[in-house]
Amino acid sequence: MSFPIVVWILTVLAAVVIVLTRVRLRGPEAAGRFSISSRVPLTHFVAGIVALVLWVGVLLGGPLVGILAIACWWVTAMCGLLILARWLPAKGRHAPEAAGDSWSDGPGLSLLAHLGMVVGVLVFTYAYLTAAV
Repeated sequence: MSFPIVVWILTVLAAVVIVLTRVRLRGPEAAGRFSISSRVPLTHFVAGIVALVLWVGVLLGGPLVGILAIACWWVTAMCGLLILARWLPAKGRHAPEAAGDSWSDGPGLSLLAHLGMVVGVLVFTYAYLTAAV
C-alpha cells in the first residue's frame, strides 16, 4: 500500500474520530470518571473540522494551507488527549466512580481513537514535511 493511500485512510479515520467524539460527548452524562469543560470537546470538534477541510485541500494539491492544517490537527489531537483525562484513575475515599455509557465498557474506545489520532497527526506532519502527498 502506498504512503498517500495510508494518508487518505488516516484522514477518513480522523474524520470519524472527530464526529463520533462530538456525538458521544454532546450530553452532560458523558462516560468517564471526571467531567471536563464543555469547551474542550467543542474546541476538538471545531479545530478538527477546520483541520479536515484544510487537509483535504492540501491532499488535493493546495500545499499553501498545510502549516495551518497541521497546526489545527495538533490542536485537535491535544484536545483529544485532554478528553482522555476524564478516565484517569482516582484514589481516595471520595473519588468518583467511573460512569459508563452505551458505547463501551470503559476507556478503550477513547484510548483507541485519541491515541490513534496522535499517531495519525504524526503521520500527517511527516507527510507534509517530506512532501509525500
